Amino acid sequence: MIETAQAFGVDIGGSGIKAAPVNLEKGEFAEPRLKILTPEVSTPKAVGEIVRQQLEHFEVPETAPVGIAFPAPIHVGEKLGYMANLDQSWIGVDVTEVFSEACGRPVTVVNDADAAGLAEQQFGAAKGQNGLVVATTLGTGIGTALIFNGELIPNTELGHLELLKGKGDAEKYAASSVREKLDMGYKKWAKRLTKYYSLMEFYLDPQLFVVGGGVSRVSEKFLPYIDIKTPIVAAKLHNEAGIIGAAYYASTKMK
Repeated sequence: MIETAQAFGVDIGGSGIKAAPVNLEKGEFAEPRLKILTPEVSTPKAVGEIVRQQLEHFEVPETAPVGIAFPAPIHVGEKLGYMANLDQSWIGVDVTEVFSEACGRPVTVVNDADAAGLAEQQFGAAKGQNGLVVATTLGTGIGTALIFNGELIPNTELGHLELLKGKGDAEKYAASSVREKLDMGYKKWAKRLTKYYSLMEFYLDPQLFVVGGGVSRVSEKFLPYIDIKTPIVAAKLHNEAGIIGAAYYASTKMK
């Protein structure tokens, strides 16, 4: 692994598994990432084998912290309760154990939305922000991460908040995929997002909202029209956030 890297991060998604050595002093990739397509049958064995290949590709030393961003709530020492984006054979499996065995070393696993939120808090749009930061990922669904004074409050699922006036599950009403499916304009979508963020504002009273996901690259089309009091900003690390956040999280667990 290149000398400028202090940790290694992996981001596991339904379509691709991305990995890179990470420079934790700068909060950026130390080398270009390696992406391998997620196997069509994405069993624990198949996905674990790809992560092992990525570690070998970058010649990651045994002493380097390895963090894996994973698309499900992660409770250390407990078996997975449900799985949306990978093969159903993950249910009932200890995810950390699976990857540690596949890689032949201890690894740290963290929920993917939590990893992205941590990266933004440490290195990105929320760097230096005290108090409560709520990082959201707008995509197929809505992922959320809560960070309080730099400490992660893991495994929140606030994309499933029930909106007021019978609007139902937030991500089924306001996710980026919903806007695309309905061919909705950005300003109209911002009205839906206002309903979502104003409810979180009421419940949580955060210091800052960070908006990530692919759509954050065109944040100027909708962010100015989200009508709430709390400051709301676009994520800076975009699709690098999962890898960087996972690597950072793993480094905090090895101290």
